[in-house]
Amino acid sequence: MKTAKIIATLLAGGLGILAILAGSTVLLGLREVDYPVIRALVAYNVIAGVLSLVTAVLIWKRPGLARGLAGLILALHAAVLGALYFFNDTAADESIGAMIFRVAAWSLILVLLLQGPSGKQAGKRIEKP
Repeated sequence: MKTAKIIATLLAGGLGILAILAGSTVLLGLREVDYPVIRALVAYNVIAGVLSLVTAVLIWKRPGLARGLAGLILALHAAVLGALYFFNDTAADESIGAMIFRVAAWSLILVLLLQGPSGKQAGKRIEKP
């Protein structure tokens, strides 16, 4: 379980840092991209990046809460992906591809987090008789 927690933490933290840096530079006008930008989507990605960092910390401090937050992030990303794919004609292929990557990454993170004990049992040693 410890290896799974380490991998999940690195993925969540890495995704969070990348989302915050990439999104912030676009929102602040420090970086221009050569495809249509949906500012609300970029803002969403920055907020999701912050939630990703919170989740990375909670994986070690409150594993049960981290599982719930990871599930929420996955559900939000899946909903945004659906909205981009089915309802938004202006979304760039790069935005859809990035959201597909996020859905896949958070699916993996959630699978890794679901491997161990949950809630109050997380972090407790199980004594063998």
